[in-house]
Amino acid sequence: MSTFLWVIVPYLTLATFVVGHVWRYRYDKFGWTTRSSQLYEDRLLRIGSPLFHFGMLGVIAGHVIGLVIPQVWTDALGLSRHAYHVIALAGGIPAGIATLVGLAILVYRRRTTGPVFSATTTNDKVMYVFLAAVIVLGMWNTVAGSLLQFGGEYNYRDGVSPWWRGVFTFRPDAQLMQDAPIGFKLHALVAMGLFAMWPFTRLVHVFSAPVGYLTRPYLVYRSRDARSGYGTGTSAPRRGWDKPDLPSRR
Repeated sequence: MSTFLWVIVPYLTLATFVVGHVWRYRYDKFGWTTRSSQLYEDRLLRIGSPLFHFGMLGVIAGHVIGLVIPQVWTDALGLSRHAYHVIALAGGIPAGIATLVGLAILVYRRRTTGPVFSATTTNDKVMYVFLAAVIVLGMWNTVAGSLLQFGGEYNYRDGVSPWWRGVFTFRPDAQLMQDAPIGFKLHALVAMGLFAMWPFTRLVHVFSAPVGYLTRPYLVYRSRDARSGYGTGTSAPRRGWDKPDLPSRR
């Protein structure tokens, strides 16, 4: 079971994540959208969306530092483990709270605004459950592991981080996750579930950017009708149908 959870499932998740995005882009390009609901309500959206998205940027940055950068690198820079955890708490807790509050506002808005709720699919609801669970579990691991020392002090950079990097170097060590506290195991499993469903939800918009706007040609706006002179103040537009261009008789 340990090998299945921490070796096989990660690669199934990666395969689904990559192939799912390729399939979605090729066969559902017009569905590659957030299905924005700003038209229905924007007061709560203006509050919840920035909180969630900017908080999520902080959360992602924390995961990149904690999972991608090996501990020996920060040790070589003279950053002690205690100092690292203090920095992680100072940045991670505010980012996590902002993300969680923003998500709560967005879910409340979606549930209480009629048109927005009507546009919410079952797919969206399942995605929100997984997303909220990942954030809550991540916050719990940060607080419990660093402040409360629940279940004893645990340094995830000695266990979870090497396992995670091992997945991408094709040398995952299942024993590293087997020895991790239950909170980190649940966080990893729920996160893999979220990434597996990612290509089939509105979360695909994360990989969208209006790059084409930088190179598209200018839009040409005509200020008047060349035939009627409308727009120049000289005459009003003619009513009725335009006369068809008949072929000349020769």
